[in-house]
Amino acid sequence: MSTNSSPGAARWLNHDEDRAWRAFRRVMVTVQTGTARDLAAIGLSEPDYEVLSTLSEHPGHTGTLREQADKMGWSRSRLSRHATRMEARGLLRRAPDPTDGRGCLLMLTAQGLDALENAAPTHVASVRHHFIDRLAPADLAALEQIARKLEQPQADGDPDERSPTRRSSA
Repeated sequence: MSTNSSPGAARWLNHDEDRAWRAFRRVMVTVQTGTARDLAAIGLSEPDYEVLSTLSEHPGHTGTLREQADKMGWSRSRLSRHATRMEARGLLRRAPDPTDGRGCLLMLTAQGLDALENAAPTHVASVRHHFIDRLAPADLAALEQIARKLEQPQADGDPDERSPTRRSSA
């Protein structure tokens, strides 16, 4: 393994960092695969469920496409394409946004609300099975603390950008 100390060079992960990163990725894939499979068995995708559940929390079960895309971490165009598919299935409908001539509102339909109400028990059981019930309360608290740290905006630049580290695959 080589060290890399030139300015602007990649800071390779050391052995412990690499193991932690790979463990995090495995957890994400394992949990997401399990919950996605359980939702698919009842005819919904994870994005479908996210859109439906978020809209159900808004007054009038209506939200802007922009708000929804921001919450999901998606581009507006990606969400718009997904909303088109959901609209074709009768789960939501779209209308012009009166406050933004270029935007639109997403509205949960009665059929969409029924789909959400029918899916919610399956979804929560899946989250419990693949995630919650496998962890101790201290583990859950630690994950919440880690999530808060990762959600915070990162400071400009890396304070240790030039320190040499061992090269490991990422």
